[in-house]
Amino acid sequence: MKNRMVKPLALAVGMAFCSGVWAAPSGGFDIKELDSAKDVCNDFNGFVNAKWLAANPIPADRTRWGSFDALREASLNAQHAIVEKAAKDAAQATPGSIEQKIGYLYASGMDEAAIEKAGFEPIKPELARIAGLKNSSDIAAYIRDSYAQGNPVAFRFYGNPDFKDSSKQIAYAGQGGLGLPTADYYSKPDFEKIRTAYVAHIARTLELTGVSSDDAQKQAKVVMALETRLAAASLVPTELRQPENRYHYVSIADADKVTPHFDWAAFFKAQNADVASGFSLSQPKFFAEFDKMLGDVSVADWQAYLRFHAIDNAAPYLSTPFQQEDFAFNAQTLNGQKEMKSRWKRTLDTVEGGMGMALGQLYVAQTFSPESKQRAQELVNNLRAAYKARIEKLEWMSDATKQKALEKWATFTPKIGYPDKWRDWSGLQIQQGNYFANVEAAEKFNYDYMVAKIGKPVDRTEWGMTPQTVNAYYNAQKNEIVFPAAILQPPFFDAKVDDALNYGGIGAVIGHEMGHGYDDQGSKFDAQGNNVNWWTDADRAAFNERTDRLAAQFDSYEALPGKFVNGKLTMGENIGDLGGLNASYDALQMALAKNPAEAKKKIDGYTQEQRFFLNWGRVWRGNIRPEAQLTLLNTDPHAPSQFRAIGAPSNMPAFAQAFQCKAGDKMVRSGDKQVKIW
Repeated sequence: MKNRMVKPLALAVGMAFCSGVWAAPSGGFDIKELDSAKDVCNDFNGFVNAKWLAANPIPADRTRWGSFDALREASLNAQHAIVEKAAKDAAQATPGSIEQKIGYLYASGMDEAAIEKAGFEPIKPELARIAGLKNSSDIAAYIRDSYAQGNPVAFRFYGNPDFKDSSKQIAYAGQGGLGLPTADYYSKPDFEKIRTAYVAHIARTLELTGVSSDDAQKQAKVVMALETRLAAASLVPTELRQPENRYHYVSIADADKVTPHFDWAAFFKAQNADVASGFSLSQPKFFAEFDKMLGDVSVADWQAYLRFHAIDNAAPYLSTPFQQEDFAFNAQTLNGQKEMKSRWKRTLDTVEGGMGMALGQLYVAQTFSPESKQRAQELVNNLRAAYKARIEKLEWMSDATKQKALEKWATFTPKIGYPDKWRDWSGLQIQQGNYFANVEAAEKFNYDYMVAKIGKPVDRTEWGMTPQTVNAYYNAQKNEIVFPAAILQPPFFDAKVDDALNYGGIGAVIGHEMGHGYDDQGSKFDAQGNNVNWWTDADRAAFNERTDRLAAQFDSYEALPGKFVNGKLTMGENIGDLGGLNASYDALQMALAKNPAEAKKKIDGYTQEQRFFLNWGRVWRGNIRPEAQLTLLNTDPHAPSQFRAIGAPSNMPAFAQAFQCKAGDKMVRSGDKQVKIW
């Protein structure tokens, strides 16, 4: 239940570096925040952010705190007011309206007395079903039926555009079934303590439903052993970034040869999924091992695995002991969070997960103006012009490949603020006073909505992110760049401030998302969003030589003592930053050229070029707990914020010129150390 389906190759800017409630100071940038004791040319991140970071420790209910969650907190507060009003007015609201459904869902999550009284009663039927399994056919049937209810088990299943024909939606089955963040957690010595803690967490979770301590410990070891086998057959995040590792189209008959113990026709029939012509069995090695385990793992061991995950997935929606145990391992042990979030925030997370786009419809009506959308569209147009000019001027790319790159540029689809049409929620039944049943209903409704699209033409108007999300993304298979309403606010965007701040903020974000179309993986998709090669061999080799140097740059950044950034894992985001910041700087220069007086004007003693880079640095301010940082180093395709602040500008001569930096300064990369791609 707490597991969410995610679509591959939707590449977000990943701005998750929390902050306190941020208010734009006079002029849009408060220079008193700058630390003059730091040298801008050698410690740019410190110069921009050190004072703020020292004054803004991480709250106990957070794992990180920085500029992004200033907006996230503001967005949460706006959403909170909306759901509180919806809950208060639900009984009088139009029957079946999204206001009523959101109100009932939120109110049921806030009804602590009812949730505590229910205990784990809501999952007893599920546990009884697991207890009654007798053979491998029963296990396969349980997995099949669990999926049909919207609850993923043992692997991942979702709909997505076909990598080879982006006009149609097909089914994908992929690796999954693990309780730890990645496959490496099951084998590398670095994670031995976490493995020990995970086994203890499994045992405690089982005990909460009445399993004896001795039996719970035995079952916990079984679960760990079973997951370790799945992990050994799983790809790690760097491998999963490769499109070729995420797509393996097969007929149902060929899939059954890989998994003779698992009937795919029966699975798809239970899901009511249209996969008559075939689907992507994305990681065949994983499914071969999964099938082998259906044959050689005892029923009792499978029951232990299924039992734990049924409880663990439901835990956030059950009584306090389950919520606390879920928090203790997944938030505290893995990420260092000190205190659980308040109930209203946890319940709002559930509303977001279950009816996020419906909530977005109400959010936009209150918070996002047509004027903001128009101004953001102007910035997108300016960034598109700047990016096109950069492609046209590339010295290392042949005309043949350049023409294909420009064809892709011409088909970029920008989406700003919110969808042009809203989703229909009429089939979702939400009832008063039954939180768990409401969560299940939303999961089932959203799962069926996803499955119903399989076998049909791709809806290119659909959004993959809600308007209230403080983020942005690029989708390679739709060749679209998407900017939700919630990110179109300070410090990213403010119609009242000078161009430099907007181009150093939202302009760079826009450029970043465009850059994903030309990063190490997005560049493997053409103008129509198909996974085909549009490069000459020589151009791809030249591109790879440049990206290898960017990987080496980020490999050298030490995030924790002895723990470095993974330049390959973070490659796409780093390419996006580098190309996006360069394109946004060019767009700023185009804008200033139209207003020479503005170009020469200083604000608070800083030039437009300096303010551009200062706002870029401010965007990436953030404190993070070491436990959370370690998890992200192994799972997150985004580099830590302090390195994103310095990584791209250190490769730009424009930065050195703006601040009069000299050769040898840390923010001046030259020769082979300076990376130029787009």
